[in-house]
Amino acid sequence: MSEATHAERRTARESRRVGGHDARSWQLVNALRPDDFDPAELGRADQIILDLEDAVDESRKDEARRNVLDWFAGGGRAWVRINDVTTTDWERDLVALTGVDGVRGVILAKTEAPAQVTDTFHRLGGHTAVIPLIESALGIEEAVAIGRAPGAYRLAFGSGDYRRDTGAESNALAMAYPRTKLVLASRIGGLPGPIDGPTPYGVHAVLREAAADAVAMGMTGKLCLDLEHPAVINESMSPSPSDVAWALEFLAEFEAGGRVIRDGSDKPRLGRAEKIRERSQVFGIEPA
Repeated sequence: MSEATHAERRTARESRRVGGHDARSWQLVNALRPDDFDPAELGRADQIILDLEDAVDESRKDEARRNVLDWFAGGGRAWVRINDVTTTDWERDLVALTGVDGVRGVILAKTEAPAQVTDTFHRLGGHTAVIPLIESALGIEEAVAIGRAPGAYRLAFGSGDYRRDTGAESNALAMAYPRTKLVLASRIGGLPGPIDGPTPYGVHAVLREAAADAVAMGMTGKLCLDLEHPAVINESMSPSPSDVAWALEFLAEFEAGGRVIRDGSDKPRLGRAEKIRERSQVFGIEPA
């Protein structure tokens, strides 16, 4: 592919990209695999994350950072998952990324306290978004304070490390409490709906089920590890055409009636209809 053609494809993809506040699919890409950066950027994911943390062995962190910086220098744009604040690589990540064009924001691994978010935010110049990745029992219990921290952009769930920390199983019941905590913390902190953890299995039916469970809890995004997963997540975490048709019909009737609340059931239905209409406009979903 010629440079001109690639630049045109990149520009076209950016014109359709869903912003970070509304993004449904968040694809993690190993920073040691620079050949995967362009396909991910041009793929179906709403947002991509170049991973400097779990995907990278300690002995190769510098190599991973060079790959990321080289790609940004060539015009790439992405989020970056950085190492947690208890490591020396956190400091090195911040030094490398501060002021770099193309960095949409950072995902802060293993966040357990609001000060970690704020320190990261200020160290990056006070204008780079920080998504706290909450991956432990302590992080979940501190979620409200973390969601209120200056610099917090949106909360994300590191479900794999949470299960490792707590011994919880990977099922909807076991994940209900941490998911709910993140949803409530996001609401209290005035943040968008949180981002659910990845479902590493390749079976699309399992991914759809996991995404539906997250949506039912109030989550609005999901991490993923595979180039094929974003399309499934985007569909599963968007209102369906029939949902949009119901919402528009309900709102039309409500507005035609002078926006009068008839009974207690109208308020939650009104809120749901307005949210569906808003998200359908963001994602370009037409009514059935």
